[in-house]
Amino acid sequence: MSTETPLYLRVAEELRARIESGELTAGTRLPSVAEISRQYGGSNSVASGAYKLLVEEGLVVSRHGAGHYVRGTEAPALLVRQHRRRSEDSPFAEGAAEQGAVGTWRHESTTEQATAAVAARLGIGAGDAVMHTSYTYLANDQPVQLAESWEPMALTGQSLIALPEVGPYAGVGVAARMRVISVEVGDPVERVRARQATRQEAQALGMTPRGPVLAIERTYYDQATGRPVETADIVMRGDRWVSIYGQAPTG
Repeated sequence: MSTETPLYLRVAEELRARIESGELTAGTRLPSVAEISRQYGGSNSVASGAYKLLVEEGLVVSRHGAGHYVRGTEAPALLVRQHRRRSEDSPFAEGAAEQGAVGTWRHESTTEQATAAVAARLGIGAGDAVMHTSYTYLANDQPVQLAESWEPMALTGQSLIALPEVGPYAGVGVAARMRVISVEVGDPVERVRARQATRQEAQALGMTPRGPVLAIERTYYDQATGRPVETADIVMRGDRWVSIYGQAPTG
């Protein structure tokens, strides 16, 4: 049985060493697939395999139609998730604007039957109707956060806020929307943990290679009755966000 290192791994190792030594600096265009194949005498799959590995390691960036480049080492600007009441109805947009970024989001809403897990979090029966909305949040057109939100249709289904992103109250926060139907919510209850991004999350957030994320399970409650009115799973890029709780006293 041959124990010889596969050629694509040897190519990747040599390129990695040149990058880590500083010989190949950030932004340098790397040899094309054809050039690698001629140099090492292998097929195009050798170069493709080597570059795929280096991209997954975060050392190389693949630019469609333009080749492969050494990834820069500059850290992306951090976004602060401040846990305080806001005057604006769109907390994400307001928070991004305070930090000099433009906050936007993509969304898709569908009526579904609550899974057992979602039903338990909302205090409803499994199979009850919920409005499920998927979000991708962007700062300056770069994806930084994902969210899956569920609201019981028994609460919102006959109102103008049934579709979170459609109608006269589209685009506002949960608290402002619930106020339309005379439900006052307080600060949400959140469970926060750090974990590795799934492959699907990493792809949606543009994380190459896959890295850490903050995973937040959030639930809003009606302050008068204690009834859950919205629950969400939020995933935030660990390299883009810092979360701050509490507020220092002023003067």
